[in-house]
Amino acid sequence: MTPEDPRTARTKGRLREGLLAECAGRPLAEVSVSAVVRRAGVGRATFYLHYEDLTALAVDACADVVHAAVDALHAWQTGPSPLPPARPPAALAEFLAGAAARAPLYRTLLLPGGGGPLGDRLHRELRARARAERAAVGAPRPELVASAVAATFTGVLADWLHEEIPADPTALADHLWPLLLALHRAATA
Repeated sequence: MTPEDPRTARTKGRLREGLLAECAGRPLAEVSVSAVVRRAGVGRATFYLHYEDLTALAVDACADVVHAAVDALHAWQTGPSPLPPARPPAALAEFLAGAAARAPLYRTLLLPGGGGPLGDRLHRELRARARAERAAVGAPRPELVASAVAATFTGVLADWLHEEIPADPTALADHLWPLLLALHRAATA
């Protein structure tokens, strides 16, 4: 994979920042390409060189939530034990608190049940990481467990952001963690 041209990376970064700034004060549905490009200091044609529409830009701008979620779920692996802890890693509750802060934007891209463009990306990246990690240690049924973990986490996160699951970030992490561990253990039975 060739690295992105620095000018392209800067332009995309300005567009992402412009979109996030616009969405801080209103829903994505009320944001226009004109407002984003004005805030980013680029031309409308430049926007369309990089993105098909505002949804594509929004998914790119929110990609950090996908990486943060995947990293939060695997944060325990930085410790000395090869086994996951009984309690969720602190990074999981921290991730959930950060996601709650941008819930209005994420709700636009992550539909109830885990669908939508951000849900699809989260599911795909989480499944790939979980599958690779299980396969690397020779754990049974890596495809099945990775799919179940990705679907469960993505669906619960989406439903929580849509306020269908009442819990603060710490409580949700405390309830979600044993559920995910149970999925990992179920495949060994």
